[in-house]
Order: sequence, then structure tokens, then C-alpha cells
Amino acid sequence: MRRWRERGDLWRDDQPALYLHEYTDGGVTIRGFVGALDISHRAAGPEDAAIYPHEGIHPRQSDELAARMTEMKLQPAPILLLQRYPDDVRDVAEALMQTAPLRTFTDRGGQRHRVWALRDAALIHVMQDRWASTSAVIADGHHRYAAYVRTQASRPGTAHDGGLAMLIDQESTPLYPGPIHRVLRGTTLEDLRQAARALKLTQRALDGEHALAELAPERILATDGTSWSAFDVPTTISAVETLHRVIIPTLPRGPQQIYFRSSVDATLRDVRADRDVAIILPQLSISDIWAVVRRGDLLPEKATSFQPKPSPGVLLRSLKD
Repeated sequence: MRRWRERGDLWRDDQPALYLHEYTDGGVTIRGFVGALDISHRAAGPEDAAIYPHEGIHPRQSDELAARMTEMKLQPAPILLLQRYPDDVRDVAEALMQTAPLRTFTDRGGQRHRVWALRDAALIHVMQDRWASTSAVIADGHHRYAAYVRTQASRPGTAHDGGLAMLIDQESTPLYPGPIHRVLRGTTLEDLRQAARALKLTQRALDGEHALAELAPERILATDGTSWSAFDVPTTISAVETLHRVIIPTLPRGPQQIYFRSSVDATLRDVRADRDVAIILPQLSISDIWAVVRRGDLLPEKATSFQPKPSPGVLLRSLKD
């Protein structure tokens, strides 16, 4: 970080502020307020929660992140939170955008960024009061959020009481909750068909050339690289929940491993004929995700991939200050 600052690649803002960050990627613009989320208080139960994770994590990965952030004394990127802004908070954002940005630049990945600083302490206090009665769902950064909680618990009363977060207005500049597909290693398409028969799920063979057109919210597709099948799943829970909680435990064998892929092409490339199965999953809607968290549940790990994400390293929070 010292070298970055000496080269002019990193700029430090020495004054307290709440930041409005806007980034544009592939023609899509996302905007949100960035600050230190107060994580020094714990909810007594789901009814008291302000921040809702929506999918599971690997505790070991969060432990490693917590150790890394503690060693570096740095929070390297904000977690992404979604909510519908209160109207007056949206008004503040719109007014701030009429002023000159603190920074404007295009990063090496081609994302365009504008950052404004809100330094009016009285106005920030008003916004904090408005946000205090709202809730938000984690779109990206579940493992970092868990790492925030771990480090805060061991170092209360320090800079770890806050976690760098970006609160996005899902109504004004929505993130896209894309699906994450699966490759089941050591499982065949016939294994999947046997499980579906045992569960009395409707299934049918598909023409591979037009198979992807059959994807639907209550349907998953599967292929071994040669043949394709469609499986209709119950409407009471999502397709990804049905896969992990109902179908996979019923498989006659496997999977030995599960690989996660964000694109259909990458998923299909990873399938070894007669030894693996690619699972193509439908996307979830924001309302689907809120329904899960409000019933006090979690989706399986890597259920969604919200896009577009900001490039890492655009906004950092030093824990030395």
C-alpha cells in the first residue's frame, strides 16, 4: 500500500466521509453508499436482524479471511448489501450526484468509476437514523461478512467494530442475481434419473441442440456431455435447494466432488463423458431470495452470483487508523 501511494496508484482520504460509489461495467451502472457497517451488536433472533445472509459458507474459508485481514490490517473491498432505499436517502444520493465527484477514473478492467464524499455530519446522522430501522440482504461477501463478525468478536472496541460495506438501492440500480451451475464429479446421468424416479419427479429426455431453451424457474437441466434431461422440481422451494437437499442425497452414488461454474459454457467444458453430470440451474429472483431469508433459512453455498461486481481494490479500508 505504501508503494501504491508513492506511485500515485492509491489515494488516501484523511477526512471522515460517507461515500457514494458508482461503477459502470458492460453498460450496466450500479450505485451505492459505502461506509463502515456497525457489526458490534448481535441480533437476539431473526426478528431483530438487520443484515441477512442468503447462502451458506465454509467456516474455514472465513477463518482464513479473518486471519488475512487481521494480518494486513486491511478490509480490501466492501461487501455488497441490497435494499430498497428510504425515499429521503435516495434524495440525498441524487443531490450528491449533482456535485463534482471526489474521484473519476477507469480501472484496468475497463470499469468506469465515480466517487463522491458526503461530509455533512448532521446529514449523515439523519441517514443513519433512517437506515437503523431497515434491513438488507448480502449479495456478495458472505465469507467476508462472517470474517468481520469473527474478528470483531475477538477485538471489540477497535476498528474491527466496523466492516467495509456498500449499500445498493436495488430499485434504482439493481444487481443481476445470475445462477451458479454445478458439475457433479463421479455421478452419471442415469444416477440422476434413478434419483428422480425414486422421488417421483417429472423428467424427460431433451434434444441437445435446443435443451437450454427448456430451462425454467421450476426446472433443472442435466447433461453428461452427450445426452440431456430435464427435471421438474417442486415449487415450494427453489431449484438449487431441491438439488442439494433432495436430489443429491438420493443419488445411488456420488458425487465425489461438486464444482461451481458461473457460465453455462464453462460448466459444459468441465464435463467428462460418462463420468460427470453438468447441472444447469435457473436464476433466482430477488423476491425468491428475500422469501428464503425471511423464513429464517439459507440457500446452499454458491446459490447466486450477483453481477456486475465492482473491481476489487477500488475502495479499501485501513484498520490502522
